[in-house]
Amino acid sequence: MTHPSQDDPTDEDPVREEEPLAAEDEHLVREAERIATAVGRMFPGLCEVVLHDLRRPDNAIRVIENNLSGRQVGDSATELGLRRIADPDYPGVIQNYSNRFADGRPAKSTSIGIKNADGRYIAALCLNLDVSTLSPLALTLANLVATDVERSGEELETLRDRTGRELRSAIDTFAARYSSTPRSLNRDRKRELVRQLHREGFFETRSSAQLIADRLGVSRATVYNYAK
Repeated sequence: MTHPSQDDPTDEDPVREEEPLAAEDEHLVREAERIATAVGRMFPGLCEVVLHDLRRPDNAIRVIENNLSGRQVGDSATELGLRRIADPDYPGVIQNYSNRFADGRPAKSTSIGIKNADGRYIAALCLNLDVSTLSPLALTLANLVATDVERSGEELETLRDRTGRELRSAIDTFAARYSSTPRSLNRDRKRELVRQLHREGFFETRSSAQLIADRLGVSRATVYNYAK
């Protein structure tokens, strides 16, 4: 009975084959970390950039810049990430799809899957654009291109409608100036914001104070105290 020699090419060591691939995977993920950080810092307060390590789905989030969703490093993979883990043929890029943050703000998202040399998804780079902060700009552009209507002594429209959507947009825009979410603002910033909203007439409807309270994560009584 013969035994393969140490030089026999048929005597394969699977551990030795996997080690270089694992090192290459880690290198790719670390390079993606640099990209995520750089892209996020280019759009402060506007675009959340998240790197998911799909090799560890239970604590997948490895980098999060401009935290608009309230998630943390070490949180689990999303449903989209799990689909990529299960199916290597899942689309590599899903672009400009409608999404929503946990507090209800609308978002536009793009997800980019990253495969290793073996054809498996090992990471995903996701961009979540807070489109609610763009609403004031969209309203300004709409008024800019509006046609003239000749009416004397009649107010045709105002530049702000004080609906819930407009109020949420005003709150989010203020928070974005400080690269923050409304709930993450400190007490002094929240007081400044509430007083600004009061000056601008957003307290004219009865439901406004409660909406502001929910947005900032404080009580309705606190909102009225801030407004004094």
